[in-house]
Amino acid sequence: MTLFLTPTERRALGRVLNLLDVDRRGFALSVLLGVVGLGSSIALAATSAWLIARASQHPPVLYLTVAATSVRMFGVLRALMRYLQRLASHKVALAGMDSLRYSLYSILAHGPVNRVAQLQRGDLLARTGADVDAVGDFVVKALLPTVVATLVGAGTVVGISLISPAAGLILALCLLVSGVVAPLITMRSSRIAELSTQEARTRMSETVLSVMEGASELAISGKLPRVHAQLAAQEAEINRATRAAGQVAGVAAGIDRVAMGMAVVGALLVGIPDTVGGQIAAVSLAVLALTPLAAFEGTAELAPAAVQLVRSAGAAVRIDELLGEDDLIATHPIPDTPGGPVLEARDLAIGWPGGPLVAEGISLRLAPGSAIAIVGPSGVGKTTLLFTLAGMIPPRAGSLTIDGVDVWGAEREAMTERLTMTAEDAHVFATTVIENLRVANPSLDEADARELLRSVGLAQWVAELPSGLETLLGSGGTTVSGGERRRLLMARALAAPSPLLVLDEASEHLDPQMADALMRSLFERSRTDERGILIVSHRLSALDAADTVMVFAPGEEGQPARVSDAGTHDELYERSAAYRWAREQEA
Repeated sequence: MTLFLTPTERRALGRVLNLLDVDRRGFALSVLLGVVGLGSSIALAATSAWLIARASQHPPVLYLTVAATSVRMFGVLRALMRYLQRLASHKVALAGMDSLRYSLYSILAHGPVNRVAQLQRGDLLARTGADVDAVGDFVVKALLPTVVATLVGAGTVVGISLISPAAGLILALCLLVSGVVAPLITMRSSRIAELSTQEARTRMSETVLSVMEGASELAISGKLPRVHAQLAAQEAEINRATRAAGQVAGVAAGIDRVAMGMAVVGALLVGIPDTVGGQIAAVSLAVLALTPLAAFEGTAELAPAAVQLVRSAGAAVRIDELLGEDDLIATHPIPDTPGGPVLEARDLAIGWPGGPLVAEGISLRLAPGSAIAIVGPSGVGKTTLLFTLAGMIPPRAGSLTIDGVDVWGAEREAMTERLTMTAEDAHVFATTVIENLRVANPSLDEADARELLRSVGLAQWVAELPSGLETLLGSGGTTVSGGERRRLLMARALAAPSPLLVLDEASEHLDPQMADALMRSLFERSRTDERGILIVSHRLSALDAADTVMVFAPGEEGQPARVSDAGTHDELYERSAAYRWAREQEA
């Protein structure tokens, strides 16, 4: 059935299905149960037709006993086998989805992460959530019905042909119309509808996530009504595509019914003369005429299977894009060097893949015990620099090494053992306070957790929580304030055993006094713990505790940003009027 897909879809579906790791024995059991269930339905129709026709001849009751018992048996088997098939097939599909998600997360965790870093969180959520489910549904809703319908349809044609070859040929042709033509029509028209729906759902996921995470900011800025209107438009687009797909499904169902009617009429047209001529028994005519009514039960599921095939193929393409090419996953090790890791950039140029050059001419050296601060206006590439330093996006030019080897392409596990990055929008998980810290260090005990929280100013906050460290937090930090969330993320960063830390806006959402206290605490720990810390900050007042402050400045029109000055806080305050003015504006 994949012959109806594009080459890109076939390649992507084949690759992702390998990661699905379908249990072949479980799938074979599902097919067997499905064949027995659908075959029982057809056998029930054929036996019932024979029983009714034979009973009209008023034979002795004992002549009908076996047929009557068979009707009950096939009726029970049909329901029982369908139930067991659903259990078996869903077990296979759910296990496959777990395997696909595990493989997907494993590949993303150990390979280059620039593909993930470029995605919006809503799009990433859709690809690892709904798209994985859609690929899993391919087994239950597309592949399994097709295999079962093909096997049972072929068996039914053979059975009818034993009574009347002409009726068997007519049934085969009508089954082909119902099982091939109708699904092709459905697939062709539903492809556009499905693609539109998938794109709209992805955009809706992104919009909903934006509303959930920034409802207050959107309301204050007056943008919330516009976002609501955008959501309504996306929902209307999905509804239109769904209605269009439903109309086509109705046409396909109509073709199925017409084919079924033609099979019944054709069986009568060839069966009546044969019955009159004595070639077949009179009771067999009823079997020829009524059996097709059940034979099309399997082909009726092939049009929805075609829709699912399109949906699953589209989902596989998006997952394949997320995985990227196999050759991009190749990495190189990082050697162990005495004195701890050293991150060094020389004349570095940065920018997102496929985007413009953001900044250039960056040189720095981060080693255990050193403290660097990055300052500058929004949009000059400070966050892009952190993603580059962490090995999440490739440098555009220059050199970026850790312990003498390129950061880009370094083994992810080895890289995270040496350097930890905490982004501005890092996630707070829906679990306890201590488990949120153990994300960075699974072996963290309660005493160390309390010390870390104390160092970022959260000791009293934890003491006032109903269950202390075991208090559950909402997903995304929805049950804590912005300042508490930021300090919790800083405590998690400090919990990581990595000797180098790269932090984005460590003091965001904090009042000036608390922001300065947190910044100084982080810089002090770089010396006491012999850890290298690089912090992007919008405040200057606490940067006297840093070894080096690097000032980013926008370039000329159309040109990338550059490091306009670098030195200690006091040196910059003395020689730079712009730096001195910015410092004096702070509370």
